[in-house]
Amino acid sequence: MIKVGILTASDKGSAGERIDESGKVIMNALKRIDAKMADYVVVPDDKDTIAANLVRMADIVGVDLILTTGGTGFSPRDITPEATLSVIDREAPGIPEAMRQKSLQITPKAMLSRAVAGLRGKTLIINLPGSPKAVSECLEVILPVLTHAIEILRGDTGECAR
Repeated sequence: MIKVGILTASDKGSAGERIDESGKVIMNALKRIDAKMADYVVVPDDKDTIAANLVRMADIVGVDLILTTGGTGFSPRDITPEATLSVIDREAPGIPEAMRQKSLQITPKAMLSRAVAGLRGKTLIINLPGSPKAVSECLEVILPVLTHAIEILRGDTGECAR
């Protein structure tokens, strides 16, 4: 069972002015893999707040995977990648590269995504876009590898060859 933390970065969502539809998309997608939500927060687009919650989920709650949504674009308040980079030990660039590659087949606007992914200890952190449609499309790309990624992080397997 993969323990998952979900973090939605949204000024309006954290103020109760918008329903977090993207978080719901993530929650529903977890049903397709052996995963359960262990933590969920909606926070403002603030680097320190995002970073503190990522650290709390990884180090205190002990989740295996954190999926963020929102804050990956060009808006001045979009700061999720910077918050993520400030707390990870190592980057996992192939994950956002794969999401952007697939998304570019749907819209050229995908090249504007600044999403990152990386490892904090034994926790994998992945930034997803903010729109529910884009979240769904990106999850289609990454869900097939998440279980294996977490098994490697846990030390349950190390062999990628078939």
